[in-house]
Amino acid sequence: MAVQLNHTIVEARNREETARFLTDILGLPDPVPYGPFLVVQTGNEVSLDVMGVDGPVHPQHYAFLVSDAEFDRIFERITSRELPYWADPYGRQRGRINHNDGGRGVYWNDPNGHRLEIITKPYGG
Repeated sequence: MAVQLNHTIVEARNREETARFLTDILGLPDPVPYGPFLVVQTGNEVSLDVMGVDGPVHPQHYAFLVSDAEFDRIFERITSRELPYWADPYGRQRGRINHNDGGRGVYWNDPNGHRLEIITKPYGG
């Protein structure tokens, strides 16, 4: 069996708010409780296991490969909520999307400061 990413833990000040934010923006199924986690399942069987923390959240970066149609729907949710977004991971190109590798990509933050990204083409492809 080849090595595959199965899940990652996403720290959150409020696990319910964070899990709901992810499922709503990305158009994913409702989160499922599992122990201390709310599990957000992606289409390729990798889950984001949202866990509430009492201390500071350590922001991470999570990138999602989506179709052009999914990009349009997710981007509409980002803009309808008036969330700031950027074409780059450093937040220097606010209000823009990128066209790297012939696709489209955009970055925005979740309520905890995690930098989220959607792309329609893998980078370097």
